[in-house]
Formats: sequence, C-alpha cells, structure tokens
Amino acid sequence: MSLLSLLIDPECWEKFYEYKTSLICEKTFDKELRDFIDRKDYLSVCAAIYEGKPFPLPRKALISKQSSQKKRTVYIYPKAENIVLKLLTYLLLRKYNSLFTPDLYSFRPGLTAKDAVRHLLKTPGLSGMYSYKADVSNYFNSVPIPKLVPMLEKAFSDDPELFAFLRGLLEETRAVDGGVIVEEPKGIMAGTPIASFCANLYLDGLDRWFYERKIPYARYSDDIIILAPTREETERYAEKVRDTLAAMGLGINPDKEFFSSPEKGFTFLGFSVCGGKVDIAKASVDKLKGKMRRKTRALMRWRTRNGLEGERAAKAFTRIFNRKLLENSRDNDLTWSYWFFSVINTSESLHEIDLYAQDCLRYLISGTRTKARYNVRYDELKSLGYRSLVNAFYGHEGEEK
Repeated sequence: MSLLSLLIDPECWEKFYEYKTSLICEKTFDKELRDFIDRKDYLSVCAAIYEGKPFPLPRKALISKQSSQKKRTVYIYPKAENIVLKLLTYLLLRKYNSLFTPDLYSFRPGLTAKDAVRHLLKTPGLSGMYSYKADVSNYFNSVPIPKLVPMLEKAFSDDPELFAFLRGLLEETRAVDGGVIVEEPKGIMAGTPIASFCANLYLDGLDRWFYERKIPYARYSDDIIILAPTREETERYAEKVRDTLAAMGLGINPDKEFFSSPEKGFTFLGFSVCGGKVDIAKASVDKLKGKMRRKTRALMRWRTRNGLEGERAAKAFTRIFNRKLLENSRDNDLTWSYWFFSVINTSESLHEIDLYAQDCLRYLISGTRTKARYNVRYDELKSLGYRSLVNAFYGHEGEEK
C-alpha cells in the first residue's frame, strides 16, 4: 500500500493534528488545520493526486532572513495542497527515518538541534578538540534534481506511486512569480514541506562517511560540524566536505566556514561551547538584543505620539518579552529561554540580556539615555512585571534536579 493512500485516512489526519498542536505553533494555524480536517478539504487534493493530475505550480516569493537585510527565495503551494504535503512529509519522516544515520538531527521524529549539541558534548576529550564548521550555500534551492531522483527511487523502492508523485513535483521547472509563470531550476524548493525530507536524504552519503568512521560529526540540514584532535585532521575533513559537496553540485558559504582551536571552542545551532562552558552563542544574543532595541524604539514612538506615561510603555515591553521568553507561549518567535536552559551550564549570556532589557526599560520610563535613567531602580522594574532570565534559569535548574 502506497503512503499516498493514507492521505485520505481521517485517523492519520487526527494524529497529525495532535502532533502539530503539541508543538509551539501559531493559534491561527491550529484553527486552520482543524477546520481543514473537519471540512475534509484534503479529499479534492488527494483525488487529483490519485488521478495523476498535475499539481498546481508553486508561487515564488522573497522573504527576509531573520535579523538580516538579506532575502531568500521560497516556494509556496496553494493552501490546501500545502497542508496535504505537510501530512505527507510527516508520514515520510517517520516511515523512512531509519534511512538516516544517528548524526543527522534535522526534521527527525524525537530529535532537535539541542540533541545535536548534547551529542557533541559527549565527545571524549572535547575540551582539547579542534573544530570545523560549514554551511551549505543556498542548500535547498541548489540541489540538482537529476542527482536527487535516483536517491529517491532507491529510498522509495517499496512505493513506486510515491516516487512518481514526488518526482513529478521536483522535476517541474515552472513557478509563478508575480502572477507570471517563470521557468527556472528550483532545487528541492525551500519553503515547501517536502524539502525537509529531501534535504536529509541528499547528503546522506556525507553523513554516512563520517558516521562509519566514528568521527565526531553532526549535521542539521545545511549546517555541518566536525571535531578532531588536531588542526590537520579538521583540514582533511574539510577537504572531504568540500569535495563531496562539489561532486553533489553544491558549495560552501565562505562567510560561514570556520576552523576553531580548543582555546576558542565552537558555536553550533545557537550554542557556544568552550572549555567545559556551554552558553548561548553571541549571534543569538545579538539577535535578541536587536529585537529588544527595535521594540523599545517602537514603544517610545507610541508613548510620545499618545502622550503616555513611561511606565505604560515599560509594562508593554515586559509583557511582550516575558511571554515570548519565559511563558512558553504559542508564539514561537522568541520562546527560546526554555530551549537554551536545558543545555547551557552558565548564566553569562543571560546576565548580558538581563542588563540590556533593564536598560531598555529604564529608557522607556525615564525618556532619556543619560545617567539620569539610573534613577529608575530595579525594584520599580520588578513592580512593572520585569522578570530576570538569570533567576528563571537557576529556578529551572532547581526544577530539573
């Protein structure tokens, strides 16, 4: 029985709904998915798939990268087709999970980026290890489909109908750009649900090479890190990565390729590791501070425009960041405190963030960047709802114990 046949199974849809709503996701998606399932809107999409009708062309869009002015290209299928592909990908990643090595951590049931870092922390002699880190340049949209198709055919040798359907999606070279049909290489189409499975599969050979040699290695989609006891070894492994990617029609982003010594440690997936200390990476801290800075400016404009007391703007700031950082809300934009708390073993970066948040609040209350803002005492910040990340971290540690 083809996996495609499960796309009309109400029980599968209910399990998928239970899974999606167990995650941090937007409330609007929760309702949208529930209504989609209750109306059985998937039936018309599935009927078209079973009849072999062409899938609608995806829409091409440019979106801003997080905390960056750079744009990236994504592809978006119509809503109904996209939701059906989400269920198909959910099923794919579970049925074919055994295809992948344990050192791959992206888009896998029961695994997260945190598990990749925990895996690396168990490396014998970690404090004396050199590291090599690489980022595959524009990975999703650069995968050559003619090279991927034979891998899919082998992976789905037990399901030719599934293979034929996915092959049809991936070999379609057209997309809709601003209402006009364009023809271009799209790779595995960043932004589409099936891209996650394809991204895992395409570099499985590289993952397997390092896994079979028991070399400390981890990959999360397009992010790769390798550890070794000498700089020379990391350079040899870097050559292996570069050669493999070149043979696969891919390359490395030169701005995100790093060698590091034991004294400097390494950063990976938002964490920094050095000399036994596990902390939040500087880039992650800077991104959060940037969000706080932009929100502070917006709230100050709001305060000035409406002639409000500074305390009201400060309360709005604490409400926004408490919810996003500490209350594990469904808004997944910034709820990373609990994400980091379970892995880090120092509060240094949290202390830096605390001080920055306090400074933002003092500015909102006092209306000045001068030393006069320090007339706003810490107790006043607390009375407005401010909560310290450092205190929350040590409270979390106590709960863990």
